[in-house]
Amino acid sequence: MYIPGIANLSGEAADNMLATLKSEYEQFRSQGLKLDMQRGRPCVEQLDISSEMLDWGGAPYLCEDGNDMRNYGGGIEGTPEARGLVADILGVKRENVIVWGNSSLNIMYDLITKAMLFGVYGSETSWLEQARESGEKLKFICPCPGYDRHFFITETLGFEMINVPMLADGPDVGAIERLVASDAMIKGIWNTPKYQNPTGITYSDSVVRALAALKPKAPDFRIFWDDAYIAHDLYDDTDALLNLLTEAAKYGNEDMVYIFASTSKITFAGAGITALAASVNNVKFIAKQLSVQAICPDKINQLRHARFIKDTAGLKSIMKKHAAIIRPKFELVLKILQDEFRDNGYCGDTADICAWTNPRGGYFISLDAPDNCAREALRLAAEAGVRFTPAGATYPYGVDPQDRNIRIAPTVPALGEIDTAIRVLALCIKIAYLSKFASRRV
Repeated sequence: MYIPGIANLSGEAADNMLATLKSEYEQFRSQGLKLDMQRGRPCVEQLDISSEMLDWGGAPYLCEDGNDMRNYGGGIEGTPEARGLVADILGVKRENVIVWGNSSLNIMYDLITKAMLFGVYGSETSWLEQARESGEKLKFICPCPGYDRHFFITETLGFEMINVPMLADGPDVGAIERLVASDAMIKGIWNTPKYQNPTGITYSDSVVRALAALKPKAPDFRIFWDDAYIAHDLYDDTDALLNLLTEAAKYGNEDMVYIFASTSKITFAGAGITALAASVNNVKFIAKQLSVQAICPDKINQLRHARFIKDTAGLKSIMKKHAAIIRPKFELVLKILQDEFRDNGYCGDTADICAWTNPRGGYFISLDAPDNCAREALRLAAEAGVRFTPAGATYPYGVDPQDRNIRIAPTVPALGEIDTAIRVLALCIKIAYLSKFASRRV
């Protein structure tokens, strides 16, 4: 329920309202709920869209380049069909693409570990050797709130992670420019530029151009550009994103860019294809490293994806089916938040105690609860049987300095489950807020 003036309640009025909310909470807790909104996964109906790929037949077995997809052989960079499809989707040339494996996170992890051991194109002194010689830690810039699995890679590999705030049109590029220009141990930056995880925003043209024009002190600095949601529009009126590789080439910075994409939320999660788009120099350098690891990629999976998706028109047709399934779920979350808090917009002037994003695509809605309330609100929700991504997960080391950001993943649950889950969340935020702040007011 909406509570007018909740931000100004104090004394006996606050205590009475808190008692009412706790009574409502106990009613939910007694229901034995088991609702899960922790991860951004496709629902079963979305997976069904691509099920015909499982019966694709296979023949003809020859790839465009004459290689039998069932055998060894072919370019380590991927089949011509898959490379061409990805190039078309990402707006680059085929020679700029490597199609490899089924997980973009795996490629990211692989590239960072290789850089630590062997360096990168154009600067082949390993990152670890540089760290030993300088006596300093390797560092990575982390715009936040951001994607927890990105941060977990660099945390696991021992990097010092540097927070940069995520603004309404992308990360704080002024802060990024100052950081990379002054410290040669900063080796990269994480980005999810379209329908960002978790905010759902898309980087503005000015942000993309500023990142493309960076002048890092480290010659081996890399922009990790995770285009995970490039095709995941909820509406026909889509967000537009500038091509970073094209923009970087204007400044002679094309070697600085790694662009990642996958079909994990287009076809099958864990059984799709994934790709890296980069300069020709980077592609040749990385392909040489890959040839040590394996003889050839999974050509069968690449070909069935290329034949199923076909081209950008085919991709748009598939993604319209996805949007029709999940758009009502996003709209329901936003309606309930509006009903409960009467606020809207990203980090704007709040009319109530919360603010949230209104994304045009992607997989998440980002909610900012009152400071120092997210962890307690999510603890209460979990006790009532409703689980969200843990508080702090959208920040490096799992620590949100203001303890306010909550990531909402609406794709998997049914509409009725979402209705219950978000109302429980709103209730828990109000209880956490009144418990912490209202009783202190005079």
